[in-house]
Amino acid sequence: MEEKKIYLSINGKEVASAPSQTILEVARENKVFIPTLCDCQNLSPFGACRLCLVEVAGLPKLVPACSTPVAAGMKIRTDSEKIDQYRRLIVELLLSDHEPDCMFCEKAGDCLLQDLAYQYGLKNSRLKGERRAALIDDSNPFIERDNSKCILCGRCVRVCDEVQGVSAIGFIGRGFQTRIGTPFNRKLNCEFCGQCIASCPVGALTSKPARRKGRKWQTRWVKTICPYCGCGCNLTLHIKDNEIVGVHSDSSSPNEGYLCSKGRFGYEFVHHPDRLQFPLIRKGGQLVRAEWYEALRLVATKFQEIKSRHGNNTLAGLSSAKCTNEENYLFQKFVRAVLGTNNVDHCARL
Repeated sequence: MEEKKIYLSINGKEVASAPSQTILEVARENKVFIPTLCDCQNLSPFGACRLCLVEVAGLPKLVPACSTPVAAGMKIRTDSEKIDQYRRLIVELLLSDHEPDCMFCEKAGDCLLQDLAYQYGLKNSRLKGERRAALIDDSNPFIERDNSKCILCGRCVRVCDEVQGVSAIGFIGRGFQTRIGTPFNRKLNCEFCGQCIASCPVGALTSKPARRKGRKWQTRWVKTICPYCGCGCNLTLHIKDNEIVGVHSDSSSPNEGYLCSKGRFGYEFVHHPDRLQFPLIRKGGQLVRAEWYEALRLVATKFQEIKSRHGNNTLAGLSSAKCTNEENYLFQKFVRAVLGTNNVDHCARL
């Protein structure tokens, strides 16, 4: 059942809301900007970055918008001078122990912390923090972790736990020694889905296959469908110099921006020199290039010869998991109705 609406005000404007929503959700619905670093779609509120602090009339302290539920008659302020000072200080504190190498960072131009520093005009932090040791872990074939750039927002931990259900990483240590890592400091052993990379707002987690291939704004984006199975996840390919250099998925897609390891990292086969790009027919003991109509005619002729000589049940069909459900349906229909046999199977079942 639809929840009964309640009414409250944001920056003097009355808005309607469901009682189960948070201040941040209502603000976004009404196009009111509240900066965040730890908040991420489909993940539970965490309240770590404190950038979403807002004023609520009647409360003595600022409250985090991401984890504070709305109430009827609530009066919220998101843009006062006091709030601005708090947010500016938080960004300065993050910058004080953050590695200042934006020129070489893979996430330059696509980093939320960099965007906030620009918004608040912070070229440098006036605070002197203690730099984290640059413990770069590149032992994984797909994921590179740079601990010196981590802001401990917890996005990677939560997406691994709440979405993937793997819990391969977590918080280690206390206080300033806190970092993200694996149990007992072992090498990362997970599904390699890359959800942690997609959720990371800074350059702490980056894709190794896409490293130094081009910034996001230097690429042309092309939307397509993942070719690896019949689920039909949406992909956005990053194209530079007519070559795929990266992949992401939009959060508004049916798969909600989530991908498996094949969808996120398995695109290099497109440009592999051994990829079969045209049909080959054996002539005189050698495979030679042929046109599609010639290859299909040869296959149809061979099918007819086998059927007439040995019978329908000497033929069989094996379908691919890379096909869509509709394509697999047509394939089994072809095998049963055209070839005249029930010898049909699917590679995902074997």
